[in-house]
Amino acid sequence: MKKASMWRVAALAVSLSVALPMAAYAHRSWMLPSATVLSGNEPWVTVDAAVSNDLFYFEHNAMRLDNLAIIAPDGKTVDAENKNSGKYRSTFDVKLSQKGTYKLTVVNDALSASYKLDSENKRWRGKAEDFAKEIPAEAKDVNVSRMQSRMEVFVSSGKPTDTVLKPTGSGLELVPITHPNDLFAGDTSNFRFLLDGKPATNIEVTLIPGGIRYRDQLGEIKVKTDKDGKFSVKWPTAGMYWMTASNGGERMVPPVAGEVKAAAREPQPVGTLAKPIRRVSYSATLEVLQP
Repeated sequence: MKKASMWRVAALAVSLSVALPMAAYAHRSWMLPSATVLSGNEPWVTVDAAVSNDLFYFEHNAMRLDNLAIIAPDGKTVDAENKNSGKYRSTFDVKLSQKGTYKLTVVNDALSASYKLDSENKRWRGKAEDFAKEIPAEAKDVNVSRMQSRMEVFVSSGKPTDTVLKPTGSGLELVPITHPNDLFAGDTSNFRFLLDGKPATNIEVTLIPGGIRYRDQLGEIKVKTDKDGKFSVKWPTAGMYWMTASNGGERMVPPVAGEVKAAAREPQPVGTLAKPIRRVSYSATLEVLQP
């Protein structure tokens, strides 16, 4: 690989690394806890994780748990126990040794690219740090998407706490105003979405109650965030709900395009520095209790 071309490809990867992503799936990916509010000393929660058409049913694929992280009430990570993956679902257990709220989260972050090599169309998908070495320097018409998905479940032992609700400032994140383990049928709950730590305005949020396999209609609730990223939901019934939101995909200008061109000291192939697509998404399973 020519040195100048290596600079070009490597710098493109750097320019893309500032973009925060979303994963778009044809099916729904979800985690379903056995309970979200528990009492007693050191209770356990069992969680199913799957990818399916029918929400909270196992009929397509098990969800991978490679990026599963469990944040305890003190802010430290703890290990999942009894992890297992079958054909249609993965499962794991969490021992709630501390009082307060735990966050169970799966964050996926990847690049996907299409390009031409010797007039042949090629595709690639992988991590941002592998982009420079995986895409040939001779590639033309390179189009890149950065995708990130964040999936969360909140469970509390005893009184809910707020430590795990603090945002990281990366990607699309739910910042609850009403605690996610304090939701009741008939009540109105308030939430906020942030995108890279700033208010996520005009984001469409969809909430779907479980049990869709036995309904003709999804029964979905659709709302949009306001200028402060806030939105409200009045819960019609108790049960498990799946919340999802995304930015729908947007094009961004690579901030170092000029520097890349100067460093390469050669014309850029058409599309190599075209505006990449940035996609970010969020989903969570929330339990609404009877008052």
